[in-house]
Amino acid sequence: MNPIRFWRPVAALAIFGAFAPAHALTNPPIRMAQGIEYMCGGKSSDEAAFMQTVSPRWAATFEFGVSRAKPGIAFPSDVKVSVRERYTGRPVMEASTGAPFMLARLDPGAYEVEASMGGVTLRQPLVVFNGTASRAVFMWPSNVDFAAAMGRPRPEHQASVNTGD
Repeated sequence: MNPIRFWRPVAALAIFGAFAPAHALTNPPIRMAQGIEYMCGGKSSDEAAFMQTVSPRWAATFEFGVSRAKPGIAFPSDVKVSVRERYTGRPVMEASTGAPFMLARLDPGAYEVEASMGGVTLRQPLVVFNGTASRAVFMWPSNVDFAAAMGRPRPEHQASVNTGD
């Protein structure tokens, strides 16, 4: 056996691995909230593609966005998600996400899902069937002043504070 032929593929893999981006090699972490596994992600295009690829293997997919008058979607930075049983109101899961996708392993049943961002809460019913992926999309209107609702100073207020006007 020729040792040079054997080492060429090994060297090529080592060089490729050294230049591969780190984010392409890791998946978003799986977390737990009240005994329910969930995963958040989708900030980059690669991560969004990954989340869409694996979402059929999860019981529930939640997608978050802010609508715009012009084409394109802005992704919210901090969404608080609350899942309750629809008919009893029993809390099932509460978690926060800083990404446009959240996947959760919910048991089959009927749920009421609330997603809150900047003081604006959106509600949707969700039914999870055994072996079938369910999906809910939460789209906030673009005319909500999220900076004021979250208590953050707006740029015009911040400018007047910085200049002393």
